[in-house]
Amino acid sequence: MNSIALPLAQTGVVRGACPHDCPDTCAMLVHVQDGRAVRVQGDPEHPVTQGFLCTKVNRYVERTYHADRLTVPLRRVGPKGEGRFEPATWDEALDDIARRLNDIRNGPHGPQSILPYSYSGTLGQVQGGSMDRRFFHRIGASLLDRTICASAGSEGWKATYGDRMGPTPTEAEHARLILLWGTNTLTSNPHLWPALRRAREAGARLIAIDPIRTRTAAQCDEHLPIRPGTDAALALGMMHVIFRDGLQDDAYLRDHTVGAEELRIRAAEWTPARAAETTGLPAERIERLAHEFATTRPAFIRLNYGLQRHRGGGTAVRTVSLLPAVTGAWRDLGGGATLSTSGAFKLNSGALQRPDWIAPGTRTINMIRLGEALTKPDAGVGGPPVQAFIVYNSNPAAVAPDLGAVRAGLLRDDLFTVVMEHFVTDTARYADWVLPATSQLEHWDVHTAYGHLYLTLNQPSIAPVGQCLPNTEIFRRLASRMGLDDPEFADSDTDLIRQALKSDHPWLAGITFERLVQEGWVRLNAPEDFRPYADPRPNTPTGKIQILAPELAAHGIDPLPTYIPPAESAEADPERAARYPLMLLSPPEHPFMNSTFVNVPSLARAAGDTKLLLHPSEAGERGVAEGDRVRCWNDRGHFFGRAVVTEDVRPGVAVSYGVRWAMHSDGGRTVNDTTSQAVTDLGGGAVFYDNAVEVEPAPDRG
Repeated sequence: MNSIALPLAQTGVVRGACPHDCPDTCAMLVHVQDGRAVRVQGDPEHPVTQGFLCTKVNRYVERTYHADRLTVPLRRVGPKGEGRFEPATWDEALDDIARRLNDIRNGPHGPQSILPYSYSGTLGQVQGGSMDRRFFHRIGASLLDRTICASAGSEGWKATYGDRMGPTPTEAEHARLILLWGTNTLTSNPHLWPALRRAREAGARLIAIDPIRTRTAAQCDEHLPIRPGTDAALALGMMHVIFRDGLQDDAYLRDHTVGAEELRIRAAEWTPARAAETTGLPAERIERLAHEFATTRPAFIRLNYGLQRHRGGGTAVRTVSLLPAVTGAWRDLGGGATLSTSGAFKLNSGALQRPDWIAPGTRTINMIRLGEALTKPDAGVGGPPVQAFIVYNSNPAAVAPDLGAVRAGLLRDDLFTVVMEHFVTDTARYADWVLPATSQLEHWDVHTAYGHLYLTLNQPSIAPVGQCLPNTEIFRRLASRMGLDDPEFADSDTDLIRQALKSDHPWLAGITFERLVQEGWVRLNAPEDFRPYADPRPNTPTGKIQILAPELAAHGIDPLPTYIPPAESAEADPERAARYPLMLLSPPEHPFMNSTFVNVPSLARAAGDTKLLLHPSEAGERGVAEGDRVRCWNDRGHFFGRAVVTEDVRPGVAVSYGVRWAMHSDGGRTVNDTTSQAVTDLGGGAVFYDNAVEVEPAPDRG
């Protein structure tokens, strides 16, 4: 049953895959000497990776052999939150965990009082979502709605186009106008940049639409500093001009969409003057952008998840994504829009996860509302109180919103918490048991992508450090100790990969485990001339691109593209905006990957202390000077940072890059102490950027 006893090369180069939450899903080469990894590099033969890795993953060896790496199971010996543990054996850990979980599932509140919590610590199909799902489905645990990153935009796209697909870097280099909309490409999608550079060399213009002058915006031909959360208003203003001036593609709209006439009427309401007032961009610039987009072929929009992290985020993604349908840009190679390419990968997730084992009536808890789930379940999550909390591939005490509520829940003496991790993170400090998990260099996995069309195998390159085990093996052993005797719990990791590949979709035909072992990565059998919506037959209810999506109305959502003001904006809540007049954005810090890599010394030095960016007008009004220690706060919480006074942010906006660990932060608080457990219009996603705050000077620490 143990799937980790594998023959490993003591010296050589092993093919792998970057596991992290990034569209690029790089093909890695791991250099091994005498059984130890000494270097990782991007595969130079991979068409997207092209031989380089990002700032973060270049340090993967440093992270793997970090002095603080967990190597044995740890049992809590001090109060929760203090991080005091003693080493234990695997038998002690697994026996105790199995006994306590069985007691809970057979107790008065039943198995739904057990809550798993995981997200994208790895995007691997095996270590991220296979044996763990089988385990929790079989014992009858609550289901987790994994919404924290992409669900709003994903649901918006699904309601409009069905499967998430769009131009990849291979196609994007053919574009001649490129709108980078709500994306800091150089930080969050760096392997797209070489394609954009080639496009620019061939004559393309790059325009960044972002409230922040990011490192990407600074490299573009133009930066449009839009007000946060108003992207749908800009798209509607552009549509107004396109329809008004007869620049739409009537044939494409007639043949491939439903709701075009209704959209024309809706867009008529959004004059450039109205769009300018809402977005903070000049009306004449909105006019010019609309003309550029409608008359330049091919025109491509790379939209990312930043623009969906407010109350109307799902509708915003939906609205922006329809611009290529209005102009017919989908007809062109490299034209259209990309949010994600993940819909192209039709792996057999049902075989991996066994959703047929889910008991009817099992509740689902939205991970955004973790604070409520752990402290006041009657406030909305419903069902029994959470008595056991099993965390893997995530660090909720750092990444979840409203961290004050999350910490209060994790401090409960009656909450049994198990964390599978590489380090004693903020979350692990509250655990009753911390179990050492393998890194990507130490286990098998297979990876899809959401920025290209290549399926990538990860082979273990080194033996597990210390006593670390893969997630899959931990759940196998727990299942055995809890008396679960289904043969599916005996499947090895390589068995799981083979099962994932058993798909009847033609794009996966001929892609086998053996082929992946031989080649490392394989492109899906998608057309080489990839134009996913040139002649679309999307799997929407109407079989067409749904400008009008009637099924949304059944959920109380406008079935047409529209603009929904951020919940904490002056438009929606003027009283709150008067108390907290700055909208705080918290995009990724360049050297970090969410809360991963935060404790890698070289990357922590590169990031420096927490910073709070303010426009000079906002800093002056508050008596804040460059380098001052400041307190950023609202009624949910506060954190401290060092002021950066810069015109790279708009007036009315504050920026603090994340995600930090509280244990490494000034005052033990981070940006997520101020964020909300509210959810988006579609998909129940996080509203991290719908966050009104105030900033004030703070005395330096003595």
